[in-house]
Amino acid sequence: MLVIHSIQELQATLAEHRQSGHRIGLVPTMGNLHQGHLQLVKTAQQHADVVMVSLFVNPTQFGANEDLDSYPRTFQEDINKLEALGTDILFAPTIDEIYPLGGNNTSHVHVPDITTVLCGASRPGHFDGVTTIVNKLFNITRADTAVFGEKDWQQLAVIRRMVIDLNIPINIVGEPIVREADGLAMSSRNGYLSAEQRQLAPALHICLQGMKEAITTGNREFTELKKNATLQLNTQGFRVDYLDILNPLTLTAPTAGDQEFIILVAAFVGETRLIDNLHITLN
Repeated sequence: MLVIHSIQELQATLAEHRQSGHRIGLVPTMGNLHQGHLQLVKTAQQHADVVMVSLFVNPTQFGANEDLDSYPRTFQEDINKLEALGTDILFAPTIDEIYPLGGNNTSHVHVPDITTVLCGASRPGHFDGVTTIVNKLFNITRADTAVFGEKDWQQLAVIRRMVIDLNIPINIVGEPIVREADGLAMSSRNGYLSAEQRQLAPALHICLQGMKEAITTGNREFTELKKNATLQLNTQGFRVDYLDILNPLTLTAPTAGDQEFIILVAAFVGETRLIDNLHITLN
């Protein structure tokens, strides 16, 4: 596996692959890789001849009081995991390489509407940081396909919207959530949980499963469902940031004729913010 730190070297390497007719796959990450990330790589290998993973803890998507400085960095372990999968290229740039004038002084990409709800409401400016770095990676690599996890459902929707709006010639693939044996969605931030908090955390997914069962059996009292589920989680020891039932494509309130829904939740366990979702398709 090639480990590349400079944009110039990366683009030269990818140009050679393009001249050979190779399709290029991209998996953007912030490192501290777990099985969910590795599944993204495996999926990218099904769609491309050459798979590149980027590893960059992007400062522009972190708020002033968020965990940028403490975000887990496990560079050598990440290299070992990617090499074991047969990954072709790891792109691990410095902050100066990506933002030579500084993150606050760079042009930003803004996607309207769907970035103002859910995580966008709780983390102002977060998605501008996400779309800016993802757009830069798309431009740097000119990848044919990029794979993102569906755990960050809103992020995936925002990126798809950006690709459509800006006519970016890339195929976006969503990969279903990879879960621990007890149902907890895999996340780099799970490592922040204490032993007691880790025991509590799977209750988040269990709550969503109960809501899904209610909806699939005919319950359309969404306001009441959300109210009761929020109360349940808060009583169990979570601090719910948001919990909603939306149209999965538009992230707007469902209409009477909708047959697809997505339940999305963000909740704190102690100081750790967990997100999860469940997709529902009715027959």
